[in-house]
Amino acid sequence: MTFFVTGTDTDCGKTLISSALLTAAKGETLGFKPIASGCAVTENGLRNSDALTLIEASTIKLPYEDINPYAFEPAIAPHIAAADKGVDLLPNRIAAQLKMAEYVGADFCVIEGAGGWRLPLSQGHFLSEVVQSMQLPVILVVGMKLGCLNHALLTAEAIRADGLNIAGWIANQVDPDMANQQENLAFLKDTLKAPFIGYVPYLAEPSASAVAEYLDLTQLS
Repeated sequence: MTFFVTGTDTDCGKTLISSALLTAAKGETLGFKPIASGCAVTENGLRNSDALTLIEASTIKLPYEDINPYAFEPAIAPHIAAADKGVDLLPNRIAAQLKMAEYVGADFCVIEGAGGWRLPLSQGHFLSEVVQSMQLPVILVVGMKLGCLNHALLTAEAIRADGLNIAGWIANQVDPDMANQQENLAFLKDTLKAPFIGYVPYLAEPSASAVAEYLDLTQLS
């Protein structure tokens, strides 16, 4: 099964949650980060820490370029970084590159987005169009902090308006000092109307294996 992992915004914990999902899943696993900016220059080419984290958590090992085909050095919006390099980020090309998941024997696959649901691509397109074209179920990561209720509800509305299923959602405590955390979590449970996969508390030293303990993949629809 292949899922697309999106979040309420940047730094909501998509990579940590995606790697934990891969760790918690049974069978052969594979994670993709199709688009990434803020990559380091190495002797092997540009490398993104999020993509490397997914590779480490996956049991199926593919060449880096297959996992992260669009890598950009500056930590800016990917469509701007792509334009600076003369690269067109087009939904059909991205979808074609991701279809390899069907041929490598993955039992559980996650495709991690960048930013939020409406990440701009080239020529007026958005990354959400890739998810639509592939008809992927979506896992929503909610970064628990002030403002997350609005971000979570708007993101869920946009996903459903695009005709896609929210397979499940995860609350990730990114702000350890968030006021009324329990009340906010209860509101989201009542309002999002999607399977609740788990609540991840704030962890001083987070890891995929530690976060995986808080996830219940049997809730995925």
